[in-house]
Amino acid sequence: MGVQGFPTLKIVRPGKKPGRPIVEDYQGARNTKAIVDAVIDKIPNHVQRVKDEGLEKWLDENNNTAKVVLFSDKSTTSTLLKALAIDYLGSISFAQIRNKEVVAVNMFGISKFPTLVLLPGGEQEAIVYDGEMKKGAMIEFLKQVAQPNPDSMPETEKPPRREANKAADDRILTSTIVLTDLPTESPEPKAQSTPPVKLPELPSFIEDETTLNKECFTPKSHICILALLPKKEDNDVSQFAEAAKALLSLGKVQQKHSRRHSLFPFYSVPSTNPRAQAIRDSLDLRPNSDLEIIAVNAKRSWWRTYVGADYELDSIEAWVDAIRMNEGPRKQLPENLVVTAEITSEDTAESRTEIKEEAKEPTPSADTATAPDSQQEAIKIEIEELTDDIPESAAAEHDEL
Repeated sequence: MGVQGFPTLKIVRPGKKPGRPIVEDYQGARNTKAIVDAVIDKIPNHVQRVKDEGLEKWLDENNNTAKVVLFSDKSTTSTLLKALAIDYLGSISFAQIRNKEVVAVNMFGISKFPTLVLLPGGEQEAIVYDGEMKKGAMIEFLKQVAQPNPDSMPETEKPPRREANKAADDRILTSTIVLTDLPTESPEPKAQSTPPVKLPELPSFIEDETTLNKECFTPKSHICILALLPKKEDNDVSQFAEAAKALLSLGKVQQKHSRRHSLFPFYSVPSTNPRAQAIRDSLDLRPNSDLEIIAVNAKRSWWRTYVGADYELDSIEAWVDAIRMNEGPRKQLPENLVVTAEITSEDTAESRTEIKEEAKEPTPSADTATAPDSQQEAIKIEIEELTDDIPESAAAEHDEL
């Protein structure tokens, strides 16, 4: 691939010869919209642009072959139409006609845009599509004249997760009815319980100053993500609701990347850690009654803070991705935050082991910890309450064209 630096993005397209793909370097901006636009731009376009003067010729060509015409008020060819043309390459010809082509519009009696028209071929009458402009529904419509290519996967062949779950539930219910009709004795049925929501691994909790310095503030320390927790006041745990949501999102990002490759560590730091106030003062952050999420790199002497509007997963993940890809503004890390005392690699490894062991401790339930005496317990209670409200459909996967 000729990769010389990291990260590197390349666009790979099928070539004319098997096993010889076309590889191009991506030189655009490192954000989702720019990358998606670049990929879309490389999709082969098998949709013919037809005007009034070329309409008769296009209709006469291969008259026995099915054809599809999209009447549109857009000057560009949509990704959806390009994808359909690829799925039916060799069996259906696709064309797009602008609304300003008066002869063609009047010939087919088009009154709204976009409108999809199927020409089955030969002397058969044209069929106007009246469904949603979505790939799955459009493929079902086109199946009346041809099947999509075997290597394509229409949306309709992948049932939605919710429908698949419902079908599975129906099968379970049917099996239960058959079993209970059998003339056999069965043990007393156990009460069915909903399995608990599996929480992601949350950022490790660092309560002492020494461990935090070893992990994130030595001259050799790499990137650390730190969630500076708000100060606990009396027994009011409501102030930790935002912190709980932020830690859940950070945990999900951490878990996602752990399946593929290692990622810089995430830690949560309570206000009881003496280092927490020193960090806030040196970086001129908000008072310790507020949550702060920061990234620090003592080795490179920079830091940056999370300034998103909320703590939802998408927002947190976008911020972490920007750090991974060396994007976004950075500030100089004050020298007074970097620990000058020599810390060996064995010390750092030992502290990480201690942090992991602490993270394995069982989470107290809301019933047994109604009056938390530490920020860690208060945060855990808030996380449990948040996960109790997660609907079953939250785990559904969605495919988007």
